[in-house]
Amino acid sequence: MADRVRIASDALSAEIDPFGAELQRLTTAAGEELLWDGDPAFWTGRAPLLFPIVGALKNGAYRLDGESYTLPKHGFARTSAFALIEQQADSATFRLADSAETRAHYPFTFTLDMAFALSGAELSMRATISNRGLAPMPFSFGFHPAFRWPLPGTGAKTDHRILFAAEEPSAIRGVSPDGLLTGSLPSPVNGREIALRDALFAHDALVWDDLTSRSLRFEGAGGVALDITFPDTPMLGLWMKPGAGYLCIEPWQGHADPEDATSDLRAKPGIVEVAPGDFRRFRMTVALG
Repeated sequence: MADRVRIASDALSAEIDPFGAELQRLTTAAGEELLWDGDPAFWTGRAPLLFPIVGALKNGAYRLDGESYTLPKHGFARTSAFALIEQQADSATFRLADSAETRAHYPFTFTLDMAFALSGAELSMRATISNRGLAPMPFSFGFHPAFRWPLPGTGAKTDHRILFAAEEPSAIRGVSPDGLLTGSLPSPVNGREIALRDALFAHDALVWDDLTSRSLRFEGAGGVALDITFPDTPMLGLWMKPGAGYLCIEPWQGHADPEDATSDLRAKPGIVEVAPGDFRRFRMTVALG
């Protein structure tokens, strides 16, 4: 297994595992850990990347151009080895390219370049997905970082909130026991604010399939606050396992199949298509507030 790659600025340091190009640690200059530690009693993930789908497929399968394929929940990027293609003291870029194994489940020629960079008190993450084949390529992509909850130096978990950039009154979607999207649920947002508590996640994630905001603040009473931006993704998931010490803040392009979904990949909600020779880019930043 390849060693973690460490990058640093004057205010933050980060460690990335080439397996999955997964962020493993995000630490302040004072030594405060901002990322979940992957405690296996709850969830071993820390910040997986979701590609070429987000969420679960109905019956675990999809159809494309008359053929049937299977994909696990959230796709295969999070369980694939990336190559380190560039590294500086404050940045690193990793690449996943298609292989015979990926093409058996997703019949496209692609590269997924995942770039991490630190500048002062901000971490930027940039995914660039390129179509290297001869046919239009449908896919989804999502970020899935788990931040400490409570945040360092703050009060109790119940003193925390999410503050969106805009009011978010629209209904949200729930998640069924088999991972599919259910019908509309009342929004937990009061104006721009969600008062966080474990009970919100008693039935899995909260999903916004048409979010107005492209940024939010995650904060507690005093201590560290995180300003998070996601300019390229119109959907969002919030998730944790009740009792655990993390909150996943997940900007998505795409989401799980609805319960009444067809199996056609191109008809899956949130799918985008990239023409041969073209690319699509998705960005997320995390800054100390």
